[in-house]
Amino acid sequence: MSKKNKKDKKKNADGSNKHDKVNGQSSLENPQGASSIPPELSASERLEEKMSKKNKKDKKKNSADGSEKLDTVEVQPVSGNRQAVSSIPPEGQLPVNKKAYEKELARLQEELIKLQEWIRFKKLKVVVIFEGRDAAGKGGVIKRITESLNPRICRVVALPAPTEREKTQWYFQRYVAHLPAGGEMLLFDRSWYNRANVERVMGFCTDDEYSEFLRSVPEFERMLVRSDIILIKYWFSVSDKEQEKRFQGRINNPTKRWKLSPMDLNSRARWVEYSKAKDEMFAHTDIKQAPWYVVNADNKMCARLNCIHHLLSMIRYEDLTPEPIALPPRQQEGGYVRPPITDQNFVPEVYIQEDKVADAKH
Repeated sequence: MSKKNKKDKKKNADGSNKHDKVNGQSSLENPQGASSIPPELSASERLEEKMSKKNKKDKKKNSADGSEKLDTVEVQPVSGNRQAVSSIPPEGQLPVNKKAYEKELARLQEELIKLQEWIRFKKLKVVVIFEGRDAAGKGGVIKRITESLNPRICRVVALPAPTEREKTQWYFQRYVAHLPAGGEMLLFDRSWYNRANVERVMGFCTDDEYSEFLRSVPEFERMLVRSDIILIKYWFSVSDKEQEKRFQGRINNPTKRWKLSPMDLNSRARWVEYSKAKDEMFAHTDIKQAPWYVVNADNKMCARLNCIHHLLSMIRYEDLTPEPIALPPRQQEGGYVRPPITDQNFVPEVYIQEDKVADAKH
C-alpha cells in the first residue's frame, strides 16, 4: 500500500474515518441539525468508552448466537459537587424581576406559536422529555409552554404507574404508543427514564432490568432519531435547600398539598441515592444524538425562560403567522323567531360583574 493510501486510511481524533465526514461533520451526527450539539464525543461518552475498553474482558461474555452481551453495569463514584455552568458570558445575561419575566415570557410564548405552526406545516415530529428532582419545576415550565398552544398539536403525557398488564410488556411499549405523528409535539412529564431513577432507587425493578435499560435506551433513542423524531431531553436541577423550601410551601398550602406524595418524601430521604442514579444515567444516556440539557431550576422564573428560550433554539423555524382576517357580516334573522328564553336552564349567577351591582343599588 502506498504512503498516500495509508494517509487516507488514518482516522481523525474522534475515531471516525475521514471518508465518513461530510462538510467537516461526522455521518453519525444528530440529524436534527441543531448547531448547539457538538460533533465530538461528550465527556460522559469518552468515560464510557474508556470503561468499556478497560473492563472488556471482565464485563462481556459470548451469547448463544455468538454476539457479546454485557453482564453488569458498573456504578461510577461521584466526586465533589457540580457547579451550575452557563455558556452565556456575564455581559450577555439579562437580570429578571417579576415585570421583566412576564414581558419576556409573553414574547417567548409568541415565538412558541410560530414554532407550533412550523411543526404543523412541515409535519415535524418533536418529543421533549422533562426529568429532574421532585419539586424542581418541570410542571411549571410545561404549563407555560402549553398554555398558549393548540392542545391538538402540542400534547402532554404524564403516565401513572404501570398496570399489572403493562408490567409484562416490553418496557418502552407504553411510551411508544404516545409518540407523535407528523405535525405534533409531545411533552413527556417524566418518561422512560423512570427506570433509571425512581424505579432504581426505590427497588421497583431488578438489577437485570436496570442493566438492560441502560444498554437499550441509547439505541432506542438513536432509533427514534433515525425515524426523523426530534428528541430533546431536559434535566431540571434543584438544590437540596430549594427543594426543602418548596416542599414546605406545598405542606403549608392546601391547594398544593396534593403535589406532595409519599414518593416525594422518600426521594428527600434518599437524596444521595438519587444523585448517584442520576449521574450513572447521564454516563450511559448522554449520547450525541440525544444529549441531556441541564436546567438550573433554583429560580423558577429564570428556569422557565431559559428552558423555553433553549427549546426555541433547538428547531429552526420560520414565521408562518396568518395574515389578519376580516370578520364576515352577521347573518340576518330572516323572520326566524327563537323560543322563549325562560325555557332554558341557566347556571345561577352567584358572581356578577361589579358595575351591575352598582346599577342594581341605584
